[in-house]
Order: sequence, then structure tokens, then C-alpha cells
Amino acid sequence: MLIVIAAFLFIPVILPIASVSYSIVQWISGNDIVDDTKYGGTTAVRTMWHAEAAKMDGLSVDEIDAALLELKRQYPEATMFWVDGEGVTRRQLPPQSDIPAKWTPREAIRFMKASVGSDPYTVVAFLGKDNAGPGFMTLRMPRDILSPGSPIGAGTPYYIAFIFVMFAFFVAMSLLFFRHIRRRLLRLQSAMALQDEHGIPMPIGVRREDEIGALELAFNGMVVQLRDSRKRQAEEEELRKSLIANLSHDLRTPLTIMNGHLHQLQGERLSEHGRQSLSVMQAKSEGLGELIDNLLAYTLMTGGRYRLACEETDVMRLARESAAGWYPVWEREGLEVEVDLPHESMIWSVDRAAFQRMLDNLFQNVVRHAGNGGYIGLTLAERAGRTSLVVADRGNGMKAGSPGSGAGIGLAIVDYLAESMSGKPKAPRRERGFIFTSGPRRQGARNKAGAASERRPGFFLNEI
Repeated sequence: MLIVIAAFLFIPVILPIASVSYSIVQWISGNDIVDDTKYGGTTAVRTMWHAEAAKMDGLSVDEIDAALLELKRQYPEATMFWVDGEGVTRRQLPPQSDIPAKWTPREAIRFMKASVGSDPYTVVAFLGKDNAGPGFMTLRMPRDILSPGSPIGAGTPYYIAFIFVMFAFFVAMSLLFFRHIRRRLLRLQSAMALQDEHGIPMPIGVRREDEIGALELAFNGMVVQLRDSRKRQAEEEELRKSLIANLSHDLRTPLTIMNGHLHQLQGERLSEHGRQSLSVMQAKSEGLGELIDNLLAYTLMTGGRYRLACEETDVMRLARESAAGWYPVWEREGLEVEVDLPHESMIWSVDRAAFQRMLDNLFQNVVRHAGNGGYIGLTLAERAGRTSLVVADRGNGMKAGSPGSGAGIGLAIVDYLAESMSGKPKAPRRERGFIFTSGPRRQGARNKAGAASERRPGFFLNEI
């Protein structure tokens, strides 16, 4: 604000102050404009010429000529002549073509009129005491000799210096101010780029309570809000995981009891309708148990408490064993089964239990959500130069959003396990199945912990 006010007041305030200061300096010094002309200016020359003409009173023609010659030596740039009382031109220094030899009143008036305000500067003075004689003498001198190029007053240097100092002070103050503002803004920008382990900016110290200080306070307030929000989110996430884990454990006990009673009912004599109801209850109880298991496993995984131990494993054997265990279920659901796996071993670096769980979740979701296609396939294929294990179906796909199905949790577990075992997970909403693609990981790649991984077999989970 001070800089803006100074900019507005520079001309209407500073210049009048400088003018008053100039007048004071002039008054104190007592000097008027210093005349730097050779002969002192027009006033001095005119006064001198009239004084010399007054001295010609009573002199003879030769004496007047001699006095005129002396004046010519003093003023070599001037041209001079004099005329006697009868109007006859006498001495001319130097001779001039526009001067008549005999003057008439008409010629004298024309000469006087042409000389007023002209260049050269012309002075006419009558001879004799009080310049009252009948004759006159004339001096003509170039005006550039008599007029100073730039009159300088005694206080002018102070005036110019004052204006320059005030302007320089204003410019310097503006530059320093904006430089200071720029440095503080750059400091604030650098502080915004610093983040903690959660990606939240670090607070900065407030040095001055001005506009930028208010911006820094607002930034610190935003950081506090972000940290509070992060803390609340972590607490809510921990509470949610704890609640799911507790519910899983609490539901397992009554579910176990219910399964025991259902198993006892199988030995009782029941009507056909009763047996159908018992079969439905057993299926729902198994599904509920699987859902509880998935909830507990997913909670452990997202909480970082699910440990994987990858080792060289024959995935062909795992796939054949898993398919054999699911074969009765596929037959019961009326699915066309295509299992085309070679008897040769195919070694991948996986966690055996986790890989088995991934296959089970995919098979389960095919049965529940893609059974309308009437097909499930487990085959090998070559994709982009890599051997791939393909789980395919011909239905509408595994819809994670199916109400009450738990498909979202099952496929989320598949996603998490694939990524944890150095896979490349895709979104579970796909068209016709999943593929497990084998092949060595790129040298120099990093695992989830950020450590450089060794070059060893792995797999990538992709969509078909």
C-alpha cells in the first residue's frame, strides 16, 4: 500500500516539494541565473553601446572613427557603422552592402522596423550627451553569441539531484519489496512440495503477520485438517477391520452349530420336500461359511497380517488338483468342463496356499455368476510369447456387484494375492475370464516393499 500511495503522490507531492526547495536554495544563495554568454547577454551589450555613444559628444569624425575601431577590437564578431547629422554613412566595420550611403527618413524607418526582433541583434544609439545628437551609430551581433544555450540557476543542480534521489529511492524500495515478496512466495511454494510419509504437506513457520503470513496460516490450517482427516480415516479403517474380524469370529460359532444340526438331519427320515429344503440350507450354509472366510482373509490382507512365502512350485499340479476337487460341483451345475493341461511340470514362484485360494475363488465365481454360459475352461495358451494359464467361461461374467454374492470380496482377494506375488492385477469386471501369464519379471523391477527384485519366474494376472 505504501508503494502504491507513493506512486500516486510522486508527481503531485514530490515535484512541488522539489520546486519549493529550489526556490529556498535560490533565495538563500541570492544568485539569479548565471549568464554564461561571452558578452553578458543582450542587456549588457545594449547598455554598453548607449554608454559609448554618449561619449561621442563633441568628437571629430576621425576621433569617432578611432573610437569605433577600438570597439571593433573588443567585439570582433559585431558589425558597426555610424551616420553623421546630415544622414551620410561614415565608417563601416566591415563594409556592408545593405547600408545606404545617404540616409533618408524613409530608409531609416525601414531599417529600424527590419531590425526589431531580427537576427543579428541590432542596437541603435544616438551620438552625444544623453544620446540626443543628430547622428547615430549602430551595432549588429549574432544572437547565438548573446543568448545562453541553457541558463542554469544556482539551485538547479540541487533541484535535479533531489528529483533523482527521490525517484531512485522509490525504485529501490519497490525492487526490495517485490524481491522480498518473491522470496517468501518461493519459500511457501517449496514448503508445499515437502510431504510426510502419508503424502501430507509439512507446516511452515509464520514470520510476519501480513497478507502472506495470513496465507501461511491458512496453509498450516489446511495441513492440520488433512492430518486430522488422515488420523480419523486410519481410526475408522482400523475400527472397520476390527469389526469385520470380530463379526467373522462371532458368526463362525453359530454357523458351526447350525452345520452340525443340518448334518444330523441328513440321517432322519424326511419327505422329498424336506430333503430339498435341507439341501438348500446346506448350500446356503456353505456359501455363508465361504463368505466369512473371505471376509476374515481380506481383513487380514488389508491389515498387512497375511504373510506370503513364495517358492518354486509346480502350478500345473496345483491346477489339476484344484480342478479335480471342483469337478463334482461342475457336473452338478451342468457345466461343460474343458481341462486341457499338460502332464509336464511348469514351475512358477508362488505361495502354494495363496495360488490355490485364487483358483478356488475364480472357480467359485464362475459357478455362481457365469453358470448361465454352461462352460468352464482351464487351459494353457501362448500370449505375447509367454505361457498362460487361462480360466475362461461363456457366461455374462463374474459380476462383483451381485447382491449378497460376496463376489466382490472373492475377486478382491484374487486381485490382492496376485499383486502381492509380483503379479499385475486387473479390474475384476471383465468379459470372459482370467489368465495367469508366466514369465520372468523385468530385471531391476521392484516389489511392493520397494526392494529390487531378483530375476525369477512369476506370473501376471490379466483379463481376457
